[in-house]
Amino acid sequence: MSKVDHEERRTQIAEALLRIADSQGLQAASMRVVAAEAGVSLRLVQYYFHTKEELLMDGLARLGVQLQARMSAWIAAAGSPPTPRGTVTAILSSVLPTDAESRRITRTWSAYYTLVLTEPALAERHGTAHADLLESFLAKQIRAAQEAGDVAPGRDPVLAAAGLLAMTNGLGSSVLGGQRTGEAALAILTHHLAELFTPEDQ
Repeated sequence: MSKVDHEERRTQIAEALLRIADSQGLQAASMRVVAAEAGVSLRLVQYYFHTKEELLMDGLARLGVQLQARMSAWIAAAGSPPTPRGTVTAILSSVLPTDAESRRITRTWSAYYTLVLTEPALAERHGTAHADLLESFLAKQIRAAQEAGDVAPGRDPVLAAAGLLAMTNGLGSSVLGGQRTGEAALAILTHHLAELFTPEDQ
């Protein structure tokens, strides 16, 4: 089997896992269920992924790539080059479940988060690298805006980034739970961004 075929098969299986995570949650994603969803044999799934954890981590990595692609598209649409404020706004707005793609991504992330609550050893082994990197990048953008005079000098960029990301994640959950619409969540985010990107003398 060629290298291309090998990767295509892994993708086929991992995408089946992500579809199950989106529609049923990861507790339902046994290797046998994933095989049925992918239309392949259980033996083939076990050939490409020796353990369920290996499959879960591969799926998570692919989900991260999908989210990164969405963020990059939103950043590109924010201007060339985008301002720090435009970058922060684009990233956080792209995360909110406001359309079919972002709802799917948010539901699937939530499935992974729920799995970690019941299997904390996964978090201990694999950490929170993606969230930490994103938080650090947001803090860097906020600091750049602060140096440009667009954020009050007394604001802590690290705390601001952590707070905004936590709020955005919470807003996403409230949309999935039916508490508010995606548009309402976006309005709340926009309000808090406007408060952050307003120097004290304005």
